[in-house]
Amino acid sequence: MPAVHRVDIPLILSSILVIGLTVAGLMLFPQQSMALSHQAFEATTRVFGAVIQMIGFLCVVLIGWIAFSKYGNIRLGEGKPQYGNVSWVFMFICAGLGSATMYWAFMEWTFYYVSPGLGIVARSKEALEFSIAYSFFHWGITPWAIYGIASLAMAYHFHVRKNPGLSLSAAVEAITGIRSAGLAGRLIDVIFLLATFGGLILTITVSSSTISKGLSMLFGLDEGFGLEAALVIAVTLVFSVSSWIGIGSGMQRLAHAACGLTLVFAIIVLALGPTGFILNNVANAVGLMMQNFVHMSLATDPVGSGEFARGWTVFYWLFWVTYTPGVALFVTRVSRGRTIKEVICAMVLGGCAGCWVFFGSLQSFAIAQFLGGVIDSPALLDDSGGEAVVSMLLLSLPMGKVLALVYFFLMLVFLASHLDAVAFSIAATSMRNLQEGEDPSPGLRLFWCVMLAAIPLAMLYIDAPLHTLKTVVSLAAVPFILVLLVKMHGLLKWMREDYGHLPAHRIEALSNEGLVGIGDDDVSMPLSGRSVSRAGLAD
Repeated sequence: MPAVHRVDIPLILSSILVIGLTVAGLMLFPQQSMALSHQAFEATTRVFGAVIQMIGFLCVVLIGWIAFSKYGNIRLGEGKPQYGNVSWVFMFICAGLGSATMYWAFMEWTFYYVSPGLGIVARSKEALEFSIAYSFFHWGITPWAIYGIASLAMAYHFHVRKNPGLSLSAAVEAITGIRSAGLAGRLIDVIFLLATFGGLILTITVSSSTISKGLSMLFGLDEGFGLEAALVIAVTLVFSVSSWIGIGSGMQRLAHAACGLTLVFAIIVLALGPTGFILNNVANAVGLMMQNFVHMSLATDPVGSGEFARGWTVFYWLFWVTYTPGVALFVTRVSRGRTIKEVICAMVLGGCAGCWVFFGSLQSFAIAQFLGGVIDSPALLDDSGGEAVVSMLLLSLPMGKVLALVYFFLMLVFLASHLDAVAFSIAATSMRNLQEGEDPSPGLRLFWCVMLAAIPLAMLYIDAPLHTLKTVVSLAAVPFILVLLVKMHGLLKWMREDYGHLPAHRIEALSNEGLVGIGDDDVSMPLSGRSVSRAGLAD
């Protein structure tokens, strides 16, 4: 069937319609939208907050068990991996993190220092130590475990079970029988596209605002929509070209550039900044986070206001959940031939290491500047805004102007790399019955590249209330919690049906041979959606 006839036109049109109506509602009724969304967010997090925290912790326990069980050796598709280990991990990181990460890498500790969790006294020594520990927690094991569970379920559905369709609704159909072409399936994909666009608007806005503020401070340029629009258009051209070229040549190179330069920048800050303090602070933060991991995961503050848990931990888990469908689609595409254990290690260990090195270096530098009385980030956050504080911190480094330019360029590259991965995921969702080894057409990917830029540009132009949009994205994640639980069930069910009867050494042997299953006569063959024969396989 020609690709043009398989493009899901109704899904595309309905998604654009819903997004357009959302933008119009925010534009025409900003105050009412803000009030309504705030009330909905408060009600949702109070009712579901504890459940969401427990599900996040469950993902950590479950993915740890899978990695160390016999199921960790299951191979996701036949043949050798398509990408080298470094490129593969870098693409994971770029797909799972937005360029706004680079803003939070300097600023997140200030929020936890001023309003800490776990009943810690605000602005105390303990609050300062736990500020970076909480940053490591919110960008660490749990979010990458959530990504991992969603990605493994999708990859198993596509590469092992050989079910057609690289979309969220297709995976749900394979598990539950609910038709992806039916009303419920359509709704799942529309919510996915809406939440993805909402998250990207936040990412693009924070990034463009930070860069435009920095360029204004460096070169005296006028801030405003014109400069921000120019930045967004420049990034769009880069990731559109990358998307047209394809993952192998385009996305892989962007991921190398983004992650490689990010790690180099973290090392530069480590070397030029107070190296001893940064290393000590990172080690201390990792220790505090590990020591208090269970408490942080399940702290609901039942006798207090619970504001920190709901406003940060619950929100972050919801925000990460909104990205799980897109990340899962992309991880599935680039992980054929990998084992489940390899995917888990690459996502959880690679993702955590990348975040902690970058966050640890930059946040520790910012804390050192605060302790030394050079830049009081918590005070300046209220007076000048976080974007200005980021520029001040960059300029306080040796060769500050040069490093600031490098940092802003790196933020643009990271944004282009992330948008490239998202464009692929959205294009894959908007194609029917995508088969293993098949990619969405370049024209469809290019269409979504343009759309990914057009809607954020509109939001920047009308100066929409981003806090309201952030809340809408969080609310859109609630249905995904249900979908995540369905995918957990499906993954466990499939692994038990297909490999539960096999001893660990047989699964490992199949994996070493590059196979995903075995037939009745002990001849290698794919599972093709059926569990393998139990006859004579226990030996």
